[in-house]
Amino acid sequence: MKSVKEITTESKIQDRLKHSPICLDLVKYLFADAELQEMQEYANNVSIRRLGYNDHGPVHMRQVVGNAIKMLNILHEAGIQTSLEKEEIGSFEDSMCAVILAGLMHDLGMSIGRQGHEEMSALLAQPIIERALMHILPDDLHRRVIIKSVATEAIIGHMSTRKIHSIEAGIILIADGCDMTKGRARIPMSINTTPRVGDIHKYSANAINRIGIHRGERKPIKIDIEMSGDVGFFQIEEVLLTKIDVSPAKQYVELYAGVAGQERKCYL
Repeated sequence: MKSVKEITTESKIQDRLKHSPICLDLVKYLFADAELQEMQEYANNVSIRRLGYNDHGPVHMRQVVGNAIKMLNILHEAGIQTSLEKEEIGSFEDSMCAVILAGLMHDLGMSIGRQGHEEMSALLAQPIIERALMHILPDDLHRRVIIKSVATEAIIGHMSTRKIHSIEAGIILIADGCDMTKGRARIPMSINTTPRVGDIHKYSANAINRIGIHRGERKPIKIDIEMSGDVGFFQIEEVLLTKIDVSPAKQYVELYAGVAGQERKCYL
């Protein structure tokens, strides 16, 4: 049974896609896919209960999709083309389908383990990607091929350890880094109380109050982060900034962060 957070996030995602019938059909298909839901939930079980990491399950993957859709729409409204558009081989809608698929499946590999989970995610995602694309584009092999390829690149590249080249994959990289608020660390902090290496990730995430993604002033996308304490800077500098630095979409992002009530620090 889906949580209230999952249902709420799904509703927001569908609302952002109401002007794109194909993308809307895609998310509805994926949200109703029982196998994908089970895989996401099991990945989260392994991540939190077995490995002691933050949320890497259905809520996180939906949050990443929401972030990616918001950023891709901002770029589109600013007149900036995706890689598929620029190369004149696909449409904005194709790019949006690719980031939706990648966002909802990028952490499936956590069901196996942390090391190399990007590659495992891509492997586990292939059958679901293929059947989802056959559902929305049964008669268009060209579009199915390019969307699957970009989605796979985005899944494999979401940890910033592998060089990626498309704007679409770069958006997923940043969208993943932007899901680091205290809610993501709530369950791990409540059930894993024994001190262990890596706890700084939970404590720093717990200090993130809010992350806003808006239209920027100097660049198209503005990411604004409010924290309850300085420990949150670790999450920004060691996780988010690392991802933005290697993202092909870096040139389109401005980043601000600071403790509530204090002046924001400008990173980009």
